Amino acid sequence: MFVPLWLIILVTLLLAALILIVWSVKRRTRPHLKMGDIDDNADLMRSVAGVTQGMLVENNHVEIFQNGAFFEALYRDLQAATGTIHLEAFLAKEGEITRKIAAILSERAGAGVSVKMMLDGSGGKNYGKEGIRQMKDAGVQVVMYHPLTLKNLGKINNRTHRKVVVIDGRIAYLGGHCLVDTWLGNAEDKKHFRDISARLEGPLVAQVQSAFSDNWIEECGEMITGEDAFPLLEPKGETCGHIVFVSPTGSPSTLMLLHHLAIKAAQKSITIQNPYFLPDPDARDMLIEAAKRGVKVRVMIPDTTASDSQLVQHASHHHYGTLLKHGIRMFDYRQTLLHQKVFTIDGAWSSIGSTNFDDRSFEINDEISLVTYDERVAAELEAIFEADLKHATERNIEEWKRRPVLHKLKDFSAFLFNEQM
Repeated sequence: MFVPLWLIILVTLLLAALILIVWSVKRRTRPHLKMGDIDDNADLMRSVAGVTQGMLVENNHVEIFQNGAFFEALYRDLQAATGTIHLEAFLAKEGEITRKIAAILSERAGAGVSVKMMLDGSGGKNYGKEGIRQMKDAGVQVVMYHPLTLKNLGKINNRTHRKVVVIDGRIAYLGGHCLVDTWLGNAEDKKHFRDISARLEGPLVAQVQSAFSDNWIEECGEMITGEDAFPLLEPKGETCGHIVFVSPTGSPSTLMLLHHLAIKAAQKSITIQNPYFLPDPDARDMLIEAAKRGVKVRVMIPDTTASDSQLVQHASHHHYGTLLKHGIRMFDYRQTLLHQKVFTIDGAWSSIGSTNFDDRSFEINDEISLVTYDERVAAELEAIFEADLKHATERNIEEWKRRPVLHKLKDFSAFLFNEQM
């Protein structure tokens, strides 16, 4: 059948126009961020909370859990739930963890607890059919976030990368742990990953509950209300902080603003542990400026031999030389996959969550971070960094310049895709 040339041209132009319209609707504004003066940590606290659409909340208790110890604590709290359990996860793979959680949630649902589980439609699809069926049969509401269906074509690239559990509206967990058995153990080898998550009690738990509710409403249209979900929360500790999870379409992501503002405000030290470290040009410039003004900047990421994505690590390497040249200390963790997303500033300000230091976390995925202003929490995270140094190799600029040409080519090629990593 003959198709007129004019029709081919018209269809091509219409498709191009449609792609342009979709791109313009979806794209975010990316201004070069500027910041006024910040005089002290108290000023930083208020500014970060305000800019990231949060509210500072005092009198919380924060407990840090490393590696497999996280699950031991989580299981205990899940088994003690009396009113509600809300769980949101990105990555799940059938195994010991998924079977244990399915058993606990099924038992609690049978005892009258309202249990809601949200799994990412891509990362959570391997939870295990038997476990999902067991939970549903017991009355657990199991929902997939943006499942891979035709009607979700425009949302397929947007995943929930959050790892969140809220129990009785009074206890919350968030951090980097996935529901995969490689997160068990104590990071002793490459089959047992290195990670950190936080357990919260106090008024901040309501903000974590709000984050879960946000995605639950999107998928189910069901509003989460009542005393069991949002109880009156009493003071539980001495930590001041807030939760960052709001990412309005069009404007710069609040999670990007969080990281950029903290770097700009640092006066003494910046310590970063992150598995996917791909700072954009502005963030790289901010880190370099911080080093120039005397801030001690240290970054630890997984070595290519330990990462679950060598492509990402090679993309990270593309700017190692620039950062090293300006005095930023770079460390490659060799032991296993270093998966924690941890950030401390001046020994007082800290961030723990699901957020990677890359465009995908800042602009595409749904993420969540706990921001604390507590020297105790910051000191604990700094001590973890120091302990991890024994399994890390520090890079230097002269050695980096001499890396093989093939390594350089891999770095450059991988970096071309950095915005989708």
